Amino acid sequence: MRSNRFLNTFFVVIFISLVVFQCDDEITQDDESAKLEILRLEIENLAQSSICNDSTQCKYIGFGSKPCGGAAGYLIYSTSIDTEKLERLVLNYNNKHAAFNTKWGIISDCTIVNPPTRISCENNTCVAVY
Repeated sequence: MRSNRFLNTFFVVIFISLVVFQCDDEITQDDESAKLEILRLEIENLAQSSICNDSTQCKYIGFGSKPCGGAAGYLIYSTSIDTEKLERLVLNYNNKHAAFNTKWGIISDCTIVNPPTRISCENNTCVAVY
């Protein structure tokens, strides 16, 4: 009986401690936006580190998520980098960006962002042509 009382007291103390001293798991919009910005910069830095020797090495990928749907823009890169890594990072970013837009009720003008009509290699850098 004494051990049951001890266990009950122990669980009550633990419960109260968890309620009173709970970690603040709430993330603010600014916090979440800052995390997205860090990921965006990492992706852009990876893409910008790519070089090209001719236009066949140049690619683009939809980058970011508009609240109304579709890509927020297009990221230009060459195949000289780890393209699988870049594509994984972009997919992760796009999913997080879309979730951010939904969670925080972000709105936009809903215009469609068109992809480049072609990409050329100029001075060892892939350049979008619209």
